Amino acid sequence: MVAENTIRVEVAYALPEEQVIMEVDVPPATTVEAAIQASGILEHFPDIDLDKNKIGIFGKLTKKTTELRDRDRIEIYRPLIADPKEVRKKRAAEGKRMKRGGGDVDEKAEAKAGKG
Repeated sequence: MVAENTIRVEVAYALPEEQVIMEVDVPPATTVEAAIQASGILEHFPDIDLDKNKIGIFGKLTKKTTELRDRDRIEIYRPLIADPKEVRKKRAAEGKRMKRGGGDVDEKAEAKAGKG
């Protein structure tokens, strides 16, 4: 039950093996950072560093100082393991082509189909 002078927001964080969404009631005009602190998620995931991890609301990057609205979902993003630009450069240097949705093209199969 949401108290009259509060708004309900969610704080989400995901690892490959575990995903957590915590609901928290906060006063109106609470910032993203304050809601994250209030949620307790930092105690559950001590590897989160709010100075390094990017943060978004419903998939759009935002700042820690952004004021929240009722039913906002704050998402804490993990750092990328590999830089997508570097991966593409490496593939190009190796002479590999990519499928439209990602992954390597099976050039032997394309040659058999007459596309190569």
